[in-house]
Amino acid sequence: MRVFLHYLSAFVIIPFYGIQVCPFLESLPPLQVIIPVGVAMALQAAIRIPLRARLVDSQPLKLKVRRAYWLEAALFLSTALLLMVFNTIVHGFPLVSGLKVLVGLAGLGFFAAIDLGLAEERRVAEAVESGLGTLEPDTDPFPMTRKVALFASISIGVLISIFMLLVIKDLDWIVEVGKTMPLAEARVSIIKEFLFVLIVVLPHTLNIIRSYALNLKYTLGNQTTILSLVTGGDYSSRVPVTSNDEFGLIAQHTNTMVDRVQDQVTEISRTRDVTILSLATLAEIRDNETGEHILRTQRYVRVLANQLKDHPNFSATLSDEIITLMFKSAPLHDIGKVGIPDAILLKPGKLTDEEFTIMKTHASLGAEALNVAKRELGDNSFLRFAREIALTHHEKWDGSGYPQGLSGSDIPLSGRLMAVADVYDALISKRVYKPAFSHDKAVEIIREGRGSHFDPDVVDAMDATEDQFKAVADQYSSGST
Repeated sequence: MRVFLHYLSAFVIIPFYGIQVCPFLESLPPLQVIIPVGVAMALQAAIRIPLRARLVDSQPLKLKVRRAYWLEAALFLSTALLLMVFNTIVHGFPLVSGLKVLVGLAGLGFFAAIDLGLAEERRVAEAVESGLGTLEPDTDPFPMTRKVALFASISIGVLISIFMLLVIKDLDWIVEVGKTMPLAEARVSIIKEFLFVLIVVLPHTLNIIRSYALNLKYTLGNQTTILSLVTGGDYSSRVPVTSNDEFGLIAQHTNTMVDRVQDQVTEISRTRDVTILSLATLAEIRDNETGEHILRTQRYVRVLANQLKDHPNFSATLSDEIITLMFKSAPLHDIGKVGIPDAILLKPGKLTDEEFTIMKTHASLGAEALNVAKRELGDNSFLRFAREIALTHHEKWDGSGYPQGLSGSDIPLSGRLMAVADVYDALISKRVYKPAFSHDKAVEIIREGRGSHFDPDVVDAMDATEDQFKAVADQYSSGST
């Protein structure tokens, strides 16, 4: 449709333009001006189809835009030369008459070539986004700023050339009719000619500006979208490289930057996870526990959180990101045990009241240690949840827990989740002071603590996910590999 409109506008405009600027064309009957232009444009349209298939469509994406532009520009210039030769041979017009038509048709061809080249750029972008090919921009491409400057310069040049041709023609015309036509009437005629040129050139110029704007909006929109995702922590998307200019290079460098940021974030995340597990394992080993306890309890926490994230009381809190942070920090719930003396921590029998009082300090010790690190990393780090869990996972719903005697919703949600996870795992695990209970027995005990020891909503979530709890317990049992 764009091609048709450009060719149609040339067919309509050039005869009127030729009559306005060239006295020789003005002397011919209108049909003798219109028919050659129509035939020439029809031939151009017919030749364009095979030439485009060979010179544009079969080329790599990187070359399509440039080839499309030069093809259209060359076709319009060739048609202008053909009309100039035709008028010289058939009508005997001088060369200057042909040059006037050449300026007009080549000018329209310039606007058409720019517009169709920009449209081709959009098609290339769609092909890249659809996975039909890739585009590797040159290391030193022709910059967009120079393209815009060149377009502006040529547009001004075309406009000045056409106005000069009009002025020259009108001066000759005034000399011829000045004695017989009133000056006011001649002035109106000249103004009409100038307005005709402006009416032709201005829409073409605005159309090019619009095409540039569409392409820039698309390119900058992709860039902004990807950078916004990266800012939000999503490193999975990349900017499509769709143009062989500085914007293509910007997209390429952006993707390289995102790759490197993703690699560093992944490395940092792995280092964090390994550090958490190492510290947590150290605490568990001192307590005669196994690493499976860490793996099980953090997965129980995730199961409960996923079950509750659609609950009206928790949907505003339990986003996927928060659930992940709770999952990552859960293994540090007993990190404070490293500060408990071995004589108490490893005692095989029942602790005395004094010993149990010391044992209970592990919650505060762990929170204090994690608080030091949290101050360095900030409140938005995973250590916020690690500290909450370490400090509050022994608090009870009715306020009878430790170390702060918190009750109800004053206990952070992360601590309430870990309370159920930790007690359930302790019940199904063998200890020196007790045998391992069955899953059913452990669930029964936890249900008995609903509303006293545990948050009722969290216990209900466990009831709804019993099968998942059993699956986690089986997968990470002490005897599994």
